[in-house]
Amino acid sequence: MLIQQNVDGSSFFNRNWAEFKVGFGDTSGNLWLGNDLISQLSLTGNYKLRFDLQKIGTNDWYWAEYTTFTVLDEASNYRLQVAGYSSDTGYDALGYSNGMMFTTHDRDNDQRSGSNCAQENQGGFWYLNCAYSSVTAARSSTFDDFRWYSIDLQTSRMWLICQ
Repeated sequence: MLIQQNVDGSSFFNRNWAEFKVGFGDTSGNLWLGNDLISQLSLTGNYKLRFDLQKIGTNDWYWAEYTTFTVLDEASNYRLQVAGYSSDTGYDALGYSNGMMFTTHDRDNDQRSGSNCAQENQGGFWYLNCAYSSVTAARSSTFDDFRWYSIDLQTSRMWLICQ
């Protein structure tokens, strides 16, 4: 099941908490399924999380998977729990934000002092001290990797896959 898709690096994901809660977009373009539904699915199903990532300006695709993926409910600010990483990107970019609450421009739950990572990146996501994985960011979505430092993304997709 597709839960996120960023096809153009626009500021499409620069949305508020209420919009991320219910979701927006569609499968033919940019999409966020909605934090309420992502939480419900992750808490009741046996899903792993998969990223498909296309490097900007190329036809090169990369992947990352997490065998454990849970998003707690809104009362917990949609806290992220991931584990069981495997990938060809070379670095556990989302794992950096494990345990973090979701942040939007109008609800700052990251640990960066004096600023809001969702405002800086123009997209809500699970940020620690901004991001190694920023698949909702405007202009320069990234999935960091120590081979190149960062994979600048043209396209990103997040999938829930039954285990």
